[in-house]
Amino acid sequence: MVFPALPSRSVSSRLMAMAVALLATAVPFVPALAQDYPTKPIKLIIPYPPGGATDVIGRIVALKLSEALGQQLIVDNRAGAAGSIGAGAAATATADGYTLLLGALTSHSINAALQPNLSFDLAKDFVPVGVVGQVPLVFVVNPKVPARTLKELMDYAKKNPGMSYASSGNGSPQHMAGELFKSMTKLDMLHVPYKGSGPAMTDLVGGQVQAMIETMPAALPHIKSGGLRPLAVTLPTRSTNLPDIPTAAEAGLPDFVVTSMFGLLAPAKTPPAILAKLTAALEKVLAAPDTQMRMDAQGVVTGYLSPADSAKRIRAEIDKWTRVAKESNIKLE
Repeated sequence: MVFPALPSRSVSSRLMAMAVALLATAVPFVPALAQDYPTKPIKLIIPYPPGGATDVIGRIVALKLSEALGQQLIVDNRAGAAGSIGAGAAATATADGYTLLLGALTSHSINAALQPNLSFDLAKDFVPVGVVGQVPLVFVVNPKVPARTLKELMDYAKKNPGMSYASSGNGSPQHMAGELFKSMTKLDMLHVPYKGSGPAMTDLVGGQVQAMIETMPAALPHIKSGGLRPLAVTLPTRSTNLPDIPTAAEAGLPDFVVTSMFGLLAPAKTPPAILAKLTAALEKVLAAPDTQMRMDAQGVVTGYLSPADSAKRIRAEIDKWTRVAKESNIKLE
């Protein structure tokens, strides 16, 4: 048997020198990638159609982060399955900082509570860059309902079992807020789901349903026109958009705090150095007066939360809605 000849010592030395040189250059290679990041446009997946609250908020964030990072954030609307299709695509994307998700964190948390067989785990498959803001909800009634305060609404509902309340769909934040309200007050109320806030608002103003806990941006035009009567907001403090309307706690329902929360997420294995760049840029963007003005115009309360605090908040949302779903026996069809 003939064996191949071994390389000469000079050739071996050259090969060894080349290997050492490659190793030497490879060590700083990964940090260099993070140091230069971003070097190309970043895809921002928004898991809902254009025009909704998530899309509007996402485009504000995309514009301001593009300016802060020096690279364009390109919006990719991937709607379907209550936000789960777009979120699933982001969860499995390459964790290099070039695919991010602008998530409706409350809706995703509700999905996690109601759909245990999702293709992704919100708490494990993502790392938060930070919470972007939250949209408060507001208790509203048709003006024909004889209630001008939240306590009067509870008294009316107690005397009228089966009083109807609308939502933008089964499993929506509005629906879950209504179920939480029922659970806390032990009231007998009838849930009437709609395919979106628009038709729900139309029927509420028309008197086909009597009440709703709706997002501030959707309810405000009808409140200002007199089509709906606001009773309480679901924030810990009063809203600047409705400064004369008490919080739910002030109105007699302690600990009732429900918001539709939005945040920027990255795939779980995104390098820490890249995450740090994104986090610093997002914090700076959210502190800018023009960003806050744009957000406030949409009814969004801005308030930066760090990745660690955002992760805790997401976990708390999942736990809260899992408990509500179990207590109310809510199941999606």
